[in-house]
Amino acid sequence: MNIYESAEDYLEAILILRERQGAVRSIDVAHQLELTKPSVSVAMKRFRENGYIEMDTDGFITLLPPGEEIAQRIYSRHKLLTEILIQIGVNEETASADACKIEHDLSEETFARIQECVSRYRKEPGSLQQST
Repeated sequence: MNIYESAEDYLEAILILRERQGAVRSIDVAHQLELTKPSVSVAMKRFRENGYIEMDTDGFITLLPPGEEIAQRIYSRHKLLTEILIQIGVNEETASADACKIEHDLSEETFARIQECVSRYRKEPGSLQQST
């Protein structure tokens, strides 16, 4: 499945907002991504047409399985990459911003190797402790 980086950002934002506040509307996504409401509305229409989300009559957004899978994949990458960058001394804000740039471009193979490496290091005392 090929999906653009901006689409991944939208789906990830919906997931993050859902975890943070429960219900998500387009305006929430616009604020989260610092975009205009019309831009988000156009994107949400495309996501509905392509089966990534559904929107109820009150405007609440639900991720459908294909959208959920993409959002979870990107968000898990984001969290792990942010954690690694913080562990090597990058401040949290920069680490999160840089992780957002990196998360889209890593191959599945590279990310899998990063996960394996982190998993090994987590077993050693004092290194890359798992975030809670």
